[in-house]
Amino acid sequence: MDHYQIIARRFQRTMEDIAMSVDAVADPIAQGSELMSQVLLQEGRIFCCGCGPDAALCQLFTTSLLDKLEQDRPALPAINLCANSNGLDDLAGTQELFARPLRALGQEGDLLLVLHSGGDSHALAAAVNAARERDMLVVAVTDMTDGALSACLRAGDAHIAVSAHNRPALVELHTMIVHLLAQLIEYTLFGNHEEN
Repeated sequence: MDHYQIIARRFQRTMEDIAMSVDAVADPIAQGSELMSQVLLQEGRIFCCGCGPDAALCQLFTTSLLDKLEQDRPALPAINLCANSNGLDDLAGTQELFARPLRALGQEGDLLLVLHSGGDSHALAAAVNAARERDMLVVAVTDMTDGALSACLRAGDAHIAVSAHNRPALVELHTMIVHLLAQLIEYTLFGNHEEN
């Protein structure tokens, strides 16, 4: 088996997906980062949730805000709701998986980042509804075909919807988006360190 051909084909398809997505996602990414930056400037917090590979992206995003992405700076308040989901055995697989802790911790002025690259979105939709109960804004990063989560969003929320040929490619695009959101938040709050 020629592994090089498999690797080269995967890189090529990923680059094509990225190139085809830029125009569609640039404005929503900018809008999402602005919402998050404003929440942080007003001493709000960002909560994050997702299932499966999206839970790993939640960890990546919250770590990028709590630690740093590109420059030394103060920690930013980000809470990964997925980090505690394994301890909620009675709620695993239910709609309350993220909604319950969000109702306990979320406050007006906070924001919920929802990541969804496929699979059941009921727990995520319930989390969005719980965010509504707390008067929180929502930023959703989804597949272009995700109608269930899209229906939960309101004016003032940011929806970053991308299209890819399969779920692994979609997760790769979502990884880029998560990095960009964290980078743009850093730039907005602390300036572009490359210009200094």
